[in-house]
Amino acid sequence: MKRLLTGLKPSGELTLGSYVGAIKQIVDMQKDYETFLFVPDMHAITVSQDPEILRERIKKNVALYLACGVDKENVIIYLQSENLYHANLSWILECNTYMGEASRMTQFKDKSRKNENVSVGLFTYPILMAADILLYDADVIPVGIDQKQHVELARNIATRFNNKYGDTFKLTEPFIPKVGAKIKDLQDPTKKMSKSDDSYKGTILLLDSEQDIRKKIMSAVTDSDSKIYFDEENKPGISNLITIYSALSGLSIDSVVDKYKDYNYGNFKKEVADLVVNVILNIQKKYDEIINSNIIDEVLDKGLKITNALAKAKYEEVCHKVGFGRY
Repeated sequence: MKRLLTGLKPSGELTLGSYVGAIKQIVDMQKDYETFLFVPDMHAITVSQDPEILRERIKKNVALYLACGVDKENVIIYLQSENLYHANLSWILECNTYMGEASRMTQFKDKSRKNENVSVGLFTYPILMAADILLYDADVIPVGIDQKQHVELARNIATRFNNKYGDTFKLTEPFIPKVGAKIKDLQDPTKKMSKSDDSYKGTILLLDSEQDIRKKIMSAVTDSDSKIYFDEENKPGISNLITIYSALSGLSIDSVVDKYKDYNYGNFKKEVADLVVNVILNIQKKYDEIINSNIIDEVLDKGLKITNALAKAKYEEVCHKVGFGRY
């Protein structure tokens, strides 16, 4: 069975977009892959984080993964920071990465262009991401289009290392899911629904109350046309609501449009709200059972034990090849 590796950064609250675009994909693929799901808490601190909020969010996110259907028996869940081999391997990979490669990474380029004060960690984090991937000989890693270049960097570093020191790392393939459409912000449907949004006015959180969910959907920005059809360019708001309904119901975009073509916007929004509420309240019911139980620690302890052994073996192989260790 091929190995899949993925991670969701705990830099914000998990959203409906996180569920549709990432977690649901993991749940769907966990049957077909040996799945490694990690919490990239080291990546989270490339920007300032409140330590207590970060710790709380890590626990909540793991509980939500499980509540959303991630199978704790078959999926290896672990914290990046608990496995010291990630950072250690990252240093060796940094010494095999060129400045030009790292400086071309999107987030660093964007923030540098805006003259923001960026940390060295933001510059080097794609190399840490390469270590996350290469430690475990992952076959595939699901990514969005904007993250594909990071997998390509990992492949380039791995190829360079293999050519220099002999066959060591597997060349992981990026996997871009065809389904799991991008959910957009309800107040600005030209941008994606973000878990790092400061206000969350256009963002549905997986732990939102039913009242808040309905309010956000009913106040979603649409247009003055009043006709329900899919056109992301000219009708981004209503197209976003159609996408949400399609993703949660399993119906195709065309089927959703056909079903609701004679509805007005208000009635359609109510239908979308009903579906979203039903899905999220079911998740929250399971979450409430998990969050204060011993399940989270049991899952993370198991994940650390398994990944620590694998990472240790890979790291020691790398150290030997580059000449580390006593003579």
